[in-house]
Amino acid sequence: MADNDSRAGLIYFTRALLDWTTQTHAPHDAALQYAFDAPAKHGMPAIQLAPSEAKLTELLLKLAGAKKVVELGTLAGYSALRLARALPADGEVHTIEFDPRHAEVARDVIAHAGESKRITVHVGAGLDVLPTLEAKGPFCGIFIDADKENYDAYGRWAAKHLRPGGVLIGDNVFLFSQLLDDSPRAAAMRRFHEEARAHFDTVCIPTPDGLLLGLKR
Repeated sequence: MADNDSRAGLIYFTRALLDWTTQTHAPHDAALQYAFDAPAKHGMPAIQLAPSEAKLTELLLKLAGAKKVVELGTLAGYSALRLARALPADGEVHTIEFDPRHAEVARDVIAHAGESKRITVHVGAGLDVLPTLEAKGPFCGIFIDADKENYDAYGRWAAKHLRPGGVLIGDNVFLFSQLLDDSPRAAAMRRFHEEARAHFDTVCIPTPDGLLLGLKR
């Protein structure tokens, strides 16, 4: 159930509650912990998904029977590992990272987890790399957690290259509370929401910074 306060944005969880539910439902094994710790260890921004949100993306792809997935925004490879765990043994994750140094860290993380055969790290700008993947499609899922000003373009690519029933997941879709601002970046994110709605059955899950979920019609 909900009440008027929670529907208006009041949050009832605390750090202690989050820690307990994370440990109960989304605990890390050694490989996931190695991946989660990698950004701080290598002087990278620690902006990866929280464990429960990462587990959610894994379960959504598993429910969809995903086999081939694209990720935009690899960072250190933590979310790529979660995506791969949703797939069958012959599944494929193609993850795109703009920063070559981050990509090298991710490759180490992925190798440490024994997932180098199923996860391929592509280096470059998302809009440059995506066309090189089109021949491998159609894809079963796309996870977007990259440069926010291009979410609308990434969403259009997803609409063309996901199979019917494929899963679109976009993180940070509240844009750090700036979604309704009068700025080009906010306008691009609003287009992502609106254009996704036109091609997918969508919902915006109220995680701390919003997670858009869409199923391709």
